[in-house]
Amino acid sequence: MGSVAVERQRPRLRADASRNRERIVTAAREALVEHGPDFPLDEIARRAGVGNATLYRHFADRQQLIRTVTLSVLGRLAEGAEAALAEAPDPFEALQRFVHQAADERVGVLCTLLSGAFEEGDPELVASSDHLTVAMEALIDSAHRSGQLRADVAVGDLMVALSQLTRPLPGTACFTIDRFTHRHLQLFLDGLRAPARSELPGSAVTLEDLQQKS
Repeated sequence: MGSVAVERQRPRLRADASRNRERIVTAAREALVEHGPDFPLDEIARRAGVGNATLYRHFADRQQLIRTVTLSVLGRLAEGAEAALAEAPDPFEALQRFVHQAADERVGVLCTLLSGAFEEGDPELVASSDHLTVAMEALIDSAHRSGQLRADVAVGDLMVALSQLTRPLPGTACFTIDRFTHRHLQLFLDGLRAPARSELPGSAVTLEDLQQKS
């Protein structure tokens, strides 16, 4: 509800201004993946096909742009999880569809770059993150109830795997991982299917486990 309320308070952009804003956000997301958070803003404007003045009309500074990229990715992932659950032919297919979409968003790279980048408790970011969490848990719960997902995994296990398998290998360029990501994610997904062929060490990883600070 928090993110919806904030969105409603924003003035509606003209169609051309809205397209420019989307192009800027897309270009910034690509630059984050390729170069990290210190990408040149001039390069973002060039990639988006807009002038620097247009970029600064939409985003006052780098932090605001990165925050908007984060909200955009979180929102698309949550909507994708909900659509997969509603449209896929069975619960495990829905889970697979979401995992491969998350890989296309390069979620592992973005999560690593953006961890700790924002003020704790930012209400819009918290609401977007909570929306995604609920959508992911619904996917996991549905696959568990169908008997297709092994019982000893939880949403945290999925998040760890996505983070690890969508991150570039050390010493390689970001985009070389594209050749392998979906292949290895499918191997991982096949290992999630019930009945389980082995017993996993430890216990299922929860979101609370991931949020604990060492």
